[in-house]
Amino acid sequence: MSSILPFTPPIVKRLLGWKKGEQNGQEEKWCEKAVKSLVKKLKKSGQLDELEKAITTQSAATKCITIPRSLDGRLQVSHRKGLPHVIYCRLWRWPDLHSHHELRAMEMCEYAFNMKKDEVCVNPYHYQRVETPVLPPVLVPRHTEIPAEFPPLDDYSHSIPENTNFPAGIEPQSNYIPETPPPGYLSEDGETSDHQMNHSMDAGSPNLSPNPMSPAHNNLDLQPVTYCEPAFWCSISYYELNQRVGETFHASQPSMTVDGFTDPSNSERFCLGLLSNVNRNAAVELTRRHIGCNLKIFNNQEFAALLAQSVNQGFEAVYQLTRMCTIRMSFVKGWGAEYRRQTVTSTPCWIELHLNGPLQWLDKVLTQMGSPNIRCSSVS
Repeated sequence: MSSILPFTPPIVKRLLGWKKGEQNGQEEKWCEKAVKSLVKKLKKSGQLDELEKAITTQSAATKCITIPRSLDGRLQVSHRKGLPHVIYCRLWRWPDLHSHHELRAMEMCEYAFNMKKDEVCVNPYHYQRVETPVLPPVLVPRHTEIPAEFPPLDDYSHSIPENTNFPAGIEPQSNYIPETPPPGYLSEDGETSDHQMNHSMDAGSPNLSPNPMSPAHNNLDLQPVTYCEPAFWCSISYYELNQRVGETFHASQPSMTVDGFTDPSNSERFCLGLLSNVNRNAAVELTRRHIGCNLKIFNNQEFAALLAQSVNQGFEAVYQLTRMCTIRMSFVKGWGAEYRRQTVTSTPCWIELHLNGPLQWLDKVLTQMGSPNIRCSSVS
């Protein structure tokens, strides 16, 4: 192995000799940097021998090997950031590891990542691999071979969240309007059933399978496009009326809560209570005391099935799925056709969520499909 650096310490070479999987040149250099970074930290804390013991014996009966936890929980190596236990579990145990959702700490680990202590255990033998629902890859034809006619797409219009904001020029597939406001919203006459509840969001997924590929694609060169779970499955921004307040929250846990309390560092909660706004009025202050509703916002397995069918419809049908991946949700006060407030920016408090995994998957599928069939020109 050729080193990117003029001198590689013997301990780094020995540890790199135990890494799993084959990497190309750039990846191999990054792995060396990751090991050197860890060795430097462990030399200072006197844990280097314990790391070598854990790696060479491949035994869980070794001590916790810890490094300081950063503010956002991630470790930066060169130009890349990742969760430290994931980086080293991938390097020394499972090269196909995608995210921390596939790891569970063993009971005897005292500094497991999920414990949120000041130190994080990076001993790869203190974590177990857990099975997660695998989303089947979507088979996508090369963009030069997409047929001119497509089979009809099943009606999934009701699966799109009712509070999804549609981009300008794109209309919902259905004019359906619920007879009553959706649960968790406070109507103008003050009636509600659950607006005192905390807002809990779950990224869980039941088992569903995408519909089989249409016969129209039987003779095409189909390329599988797989889903990769990102370290942060969604990003959440908080708004008061039309003004964004505070920093974007990046959700790393499979389920999380948005509330009005004041914990600034909990990875499972986005607490809005500490966020200040000099333009905050009395209506916003009152609404902030009652933030909450309870619902499940997204289902990856259903999205996979819908994406597999939309590929049969062409570029435009797949692109329209992006509107499912940005969700705007107001607290206490409702908005839309049934309400006095017609737009979300008229509500006192609301959040916007970007579902990172599905958006990245759509990007890969659209890139594979190429340009849309509908041509655009200066006079179109």
